[in-house]
Amino acid sequence: MARLPDLEALAIFARVVELRGFSAAAQDLGLSKATVSKAVTRLETRLGTRLFNRTSRRLAITDAGAKLAERAARVLAEGEAAEDEALSQSQVPRGLVRLAAPMSFGLAEVAPILPDFLARYPEVSIDLHLSDEVVDIVGLGIDMVLRIAALPDSSLVARRLRPMTRYAVASPAYLDARGRPTHPSQLADHACLGYAYLPSPETWRFVNAAGEEVSVRPTGPLCANNADALTPALLAGLGLAVQPDFAVGRLVAEGRLEAVMTDWTPPPVALHLVQPGGGPRPARVEALADFLVRGLARRA
Repeated sequence: MARLPDLEALAIFARVVELRGFSAAAQDLGLSKATVSKAVTRLETRLGTRLFNRTSRRLAITDAGAKLAERAARVLAEGEAAEDEALSQSQVPRGLVRLAAPMSFGLAEVAPILPDFLARYPEVSIDLHLSDEVVDIVGLGIDMVLRIAALPDSSLVARRLRPMTRYAVASPAYLDARGRPTHPSQLADHACLGYAYLPSPETWRFVNAAGEEVSVRPTGPLCANNADALTPALLAGLGLAVQPDFAVGRLVAEGRLEAVMTDWTPPPVALHLVQPGGGPRPARVEALADFLVRGLARRA
C-alpha cells in the first residue's frame, strides 16, 4: 500500500530553509524548536538522506536538501493557496506577504503608501525587502517584486504598471564649467557617474524620436549600486548621470539639477509587478498586489 507524502514535514522543512534556521521557523509557525527539529529528522529518515549539516553555530543545507527545497516551497505555497481559496470570499486577508522593490523607488513611492494598506488590512503584515539587485523570487520565497526594466520572457507573471522616465542630468555649475552636451557622442568629454545595475553598466545607450540609437562608454569618478548614492556627487558638480525621474525629478524642478540631451533618452523601461507563475494565490497576496497596482499606476 502506497504511503502518503509527509506534507507537514515538507512544509516545515521549506520554512526552515526560507528563514534559515530552526528557531526562526519555529517562531514563525508557532511551534517549539523541538517539534520543528523532529519534523526535519522525520523527513530525513523517510528519505534516507541528510537535508542539513548541523553544528552548534551553523546550519548548512546539503546538496540533497537544496534539490528538495524548491519543491517543498511549492508544496507549502500550494497548501496555503488551497486553504485560502477554500475560505469564503468574505474572509479577511491575513498573514505575512514578502515584497521586494528597488531601494530608491521603494523608499520614494512604495514605503509611503504601505501604511494605508496596513490600516485597511490589520491582519496582514509585510516583509519589505529593498535592494537594487534582481532577487530570486522563487528561491527566496518572495510573493511579489517590483522591477523597473524591459523584462524578458520568463515563467514569472508580470503586470506592467507604468512607463518610467530616465534622463541625463547634472548640476548647472558643472554644465556651466564643462558645457551642455546635445548628443551622446559628446559624453566622451564629460565625467559620467555610473549605476552598477544597468543591464550593461559599461555602456550607455540612447535613442531619439527617429529611432536612431547611439551607444557610448562612459568614464568618471564614481559608480554606485543605488541611484540615490549618486545624488550628492551630482549636486557637488562632480559629473553627469542618467537617473530616473523619481530620484531626481524634484531636484530638476527646483533648478538644482538640469536635464540635458533632451532629444536623446535611454531605451524605454517600465515598472512591473512580478509574481511567481501558477496556481491560486493567498488572499493576502492578492490584496497587496491589487493595492500596489492601483496605487503605483495612479502615480504615473
